[in-house]
Amino acid sequence: MSNIHSTSLSYTVGNDTFDGILIYNADINAPQPGIVIAPNWMGATEDAAEQAKAIAAKGYVVLVADLYGQGKRPTSGDEAGAMMMEVKDKPAEVTRMQAALTALRTQRSAPVQTDKVAAIGFCFGGHCALELARSGADIKAAVSFHGTLDTQGAYNGNTINASLLVLDGAADPLVPREQLAAFASEMNSKSVDWQLVSFAGAVHSFTDPKANNTGVAQYHPEVTQRAFKRMYQLLDEVF
Repeated sequence: MSNIHSTSLSYTVGNDTFDGILIYNADINAPQPGIVIAPNWMGATEDAAEQAKAIAAKGYVVLVADLYGQGKRPTSGDEAGAMMMEVKDKPAEVTRMQAALTALRTQRSAPVQTDKVAAIGFCFGGHCALELARSGADIKAAVSFHGTLDTQGAYNGNTINASLLVLDGAADPLVPREQLAAFASEMNSKSVDWQLVSFAGAVHSFTDPKANNTGVAQYHPEVTQRAFKRMYQLLDEVF
């Protein structure tokens, strides 16, 4: 049986400390592919860690990124929204993702195949994963689950090295539908390897078992299963 281990991993961005959550199978000594997870707007929570454990059990070393900083943990949607907007569409969004990526590659608790690393994200985190890819980061793939697809436009001249997968709820009222066409146009203009899958009947936060705002943010177990299957297929391809 897998021995999935979870531990705090601290790293710095400038003068600030960030506390991510490193998750891996302690029974495996050989290097494994690495995944940085950008969590939803509630940050590096126990719920995010539980989700990451299921991914780590598939054969990955996973780091749940801290996007807000040490001690900054929202306790409500209002707090989470305020913290998110201090990061989203700001230089800090990519800088903090890059720091997490470096921390995953350089930590010594679990060996990582440093040439086989991807970024995935949920809601706000999905936007972070895509912006990291847009910045030209050295990753094999970026996957967004029910995240917005807009960009601050700071990376128009950069080459996207990653294969991109967007997993979208077709009825998501929080991701404007015009963003899908704009994203497709952007990716085609850059000759990127990309996929966009829009799932019927799914709204925002469809992977979150605690999401229960009917018609807005709601868990959809069947779509979750399909979406993760798509992600694992892509990871198998790129790794």
